[in-house]
Amino acid sequence: MKSTSSSTLYLVSVPIGNSRDITLRALDILQAVDIIVCEEIKEGKRCLSTYEIDRDVLPLNEHNEEEQTESILNMFAEGKSVALISDAGTPLIADPGTRLVQRCIEKNIRVTSVPGANSILPALQLSGFSVDSFLYVGWLSPKKELRQKQIRELKNEKQLLVILEAPYRIKPLLRDLKNIIGSNRMAAVAFDLTTDKETVYRDTLGTLYKHFDRNPRKGEFVVILQGR
Repeated sequence: MKSTSSSTLYLVSVPIGNSRDITLRALDILQAVDIIVCEEIKEGKRCLSTYEIDRDVLPLNEHNEEEQTESILNMFAEGKSVALISDAGTPLIADPGTRLVQRCIEKNIRVTSVPGANSILPALQLSGFSVDSFLYVGWLSPKKELRQKQIRELKNEKQLLVILEAPYRIKPLLRDLKNIIGSNRMAAVAFDLTTDKETVYRDTLGTLYKHFDRNPRKGEFVVILQGR
């Protein structure tokens, strides 16, 4: 097992679906660090158990981010090494942890990335669109009026748009995209990426909305929307 550097924060990517999509370096780091930080303890331990990794796990989420960040900084002062993982995929992308990274930078604590799986790039690859340039939008608001305002602001964007959505909000999102941007705008909706159930639907917003209205699906969705 390779050793880790003391007082270092490792940003470690973990699989999004297929458990084999983890790097050898990520496994080395997770085996060697003193503490592993994740968004939810249950999800973090489930991921680590897949690789028979037994390490202390701390939660870092929207409810405790400020307090927990300071606790982790104290660990660095003791010379400990820490790995931050996401529930799935790459840390910090639509996930907590930015404050921790910023505080580490402020205090000259080493921060390094251990890259790997994420949902954005596979969805782009599978969309069928030219992906030379794209705009990562992330999560739109769950509140209808604010979400619609955000979509109106994106309506004339020329770049490919990448939008993330939760299982229970895909239909309202597609409805608002269709109504505001137009039924004929092309898009791709990807979910269950890297798994045996991996699926990508490619069609107009109008057709995609009708499909998901008639065939509700569960999963974490990535919507790739063609620019104007």
